[in-house]
Amino acid sequence: MAQPTAVSAGEQNAEPAGVKSARRAIDLLETFAENDVWMSLSDLHTRTGFPRSSLHGLLRTLHEAGWLETDSSGTRYRLGVRALICGTAYLDRDPVVPFATEALEKVRERTGFTAHYARRNGTEVVYLETRESAKSIHLVSRVGRTLPAHATALGKVLLAELTHDEIDALLPNPLTALTPNTVTSLDELHRQFAETRERGYASEIEEGTPGIRCVAAVVPYRIPGTDALSCSMPVDQVTEAEARRAGELIAEITTELGQTLRRAGIR
Repeated sequence: MAQPTAVSAGEQNAEPAGVKSARRAIDLLETFAENDVWMSLSDLHTRTGFPRSSLHGLLRTLHEAGWLETDSSGTRYRLGVRALICGTAYLDRDPVVPFATEALEKVRERTGFTAHYARRNGTEVVYLETRESAKSIHLVSRVGRTLPAHATALGKVLLAELTHDEIDALLPNPLTALTPNTVTSLDELHRQFAETRERGYASEIEEGTPGIRCVAAVVPYRIPGTDALSCSMPVDQVTEAEARRAGELIAEITTELGQTLRRAGIR
């Protein structure tokens, strides 16, 4: 009778090759998503630390599958059309999006400014839908854009859904600044979150984008809230009173949207 082969601790804990390759492929795609430039194998080796031999095989496979495309030299890569197709499929299958689109249209019609719908993903907010103002000249809005939650009204109002301890466990201290106005202190953020809860909407002025102020409110169909709707306004085109009225309008529209989603059985 054959004796069982001894297995070292390293072999017991070793990750299967297929799993490791899958994790590396995901990390590689996320690296491309975080950078808007063409990247070579050397660039990717520097950014990821993956062995060049592994990178070569992953790049070839992802390129052949349409997830990556190459430049004219064939030596630099960026995300391919397959990434867009799969990203769009996420939105196509989200039952919230059609209802959110109607709410965005209502905000744009009643304020004249750009409206966004976003979902919190950890420490970031992901933009799921946008309705651009016809006169917008400051913003570059796109579905799938991510921004740090602490630097946006959308993110602030969603972070305010969490407890003090949950926020402290989630966010680093100090936080990264996107503009000179970005709040980077957790103590100041907690103060703002308390105001947000009392007021019913979040507000920020040029914290995420220079020249832009935003107001946002949670869509109350989940607990804690995961989605929010915002209105972005050029700072030189609105008064404090007008921004306050926009915040109150957003709070009203998101309340209506939350009721609609719950009645539709969407959670």
